[in-house]
Amino acid sequence: MNAASRDFVMLREIVETVGTRRVVAVDTIAHVKPEDAGQVVMTGSHGGQSSGEYAARVPVTAVFFNDAGIGKEDAGIASLPYLEARGIIAGTVSHDSALIGDALETWRSGVVSALNPLAEKAGFTRGEPVAQAVRRIFGGRT
Repeated sequence: MNAASRDFVMLREIVETVGTRRVVAVDTIAHVKPEDAGQVVMTGSHGGQSSGEYAARVPVTAVFFNDAGIGKEDAGIASLPYLEARGIIAGTVSHDSALIGDALETWRSGVVSALNPLAEKAGFTRGEPVAQAVRRIFGGRT
């Protein structure tokens, strides 16, 4: 099912537990909640500055957005340095691999397209499916 075929209800769902962390899928980063602190968040939101500001309100361990085509002056990934400065692992998945606005797509089929240095240090790599990377890094799988 894709965003065009499902009834449009903003998703907020725990999609998996990896190691000691829950993977929380939220179609819009505006729906991140205090109980998401320390967890891994997948969102369908673009990775722009305003999305980073929403994500930083809760000290999540990691957050992944949609790069939304990256755009002019890297606007679709502008949240990455902002979140780096706040100690949050952050990255984006390619808009070619996941529908913008659909957190389940980010989790199920998203391929990492951009990362902040904290994410790189943690072991995330560009071109890797985000779910595979999360399982490897937070679940201790190699």
